[in-house]
Amino acid sequence: MKLTQKKILSVFMLLLFSGSILGMALDVIFKPNNTNDVTDTVILETSKGTIEIKLNSEKAPSTVANFENYVKIGFYDGLCFHRVMKDFVIQAGGFYANGTIKFPGNPIQIESSNGLKNLKGTIAMARGSDPNSATSQFYINIVDNPSLDYPSFDGYGYTVFGTVISGLDVVETIAEIPTGNMETQAGVMSDWPSEPVVIIRAYMKEG
Repeated sequence: MKLTQKKILSVFMLLLFSGSILGMALDVIFKPNNTNDVTDTVILETSKGTIEIKLNSEKAPSTVANFENYVKIGFYDGLCFHRVMKDFVIQAGGFYANGTIKFPGNPIQIESSNGLKNLKGTIAMARGSDPNSATSQFYINIVDNPSLDYPSFDGYGYTVFGTVISGLDVVETIAEIPTGNMETQAGVMSDWPSEPVVIIRAYMKEG
């Protein structure tokens, strides 16, 4: 069968079109999904139950990387929630239940102006008077706390970097524990829970 120039061109265009369709299909199958700006999930197994936290690495990249590093090296394992304030926050990441300090790494730059708010169930970094003093300690908001949002009372506020997506009931249970003073390695601390609440294990969720 003799192919004319017109037929050859038609076959070529058909193959080219088919290749384009195939390429588009492969792009859809293999192209990473970048539409969700919330990534990475951390599991906190506590003596009161499990808390699952979705981290936002797009809005708070340095903070998330810092937190994930502490999780991956097992820094939080065995530490307790040392500050419990009903209708405010619960805080952890710096002390064992006997009041001994676990010393962290270097402080990180604040990212509080990222647009994320201290809403109920969000996780944020604790810090000192220096806005760039956050290290390992974090808190979970029990209620909406707009007074902690950027710019807050000092022009900086506190960096929110994720949200509790499972186990908010566990957070609320911890928040109901009675508190008092505790003699710690850092001195007497108030709002210390009368019943130890320990982070048994913190780890990244697979898949």
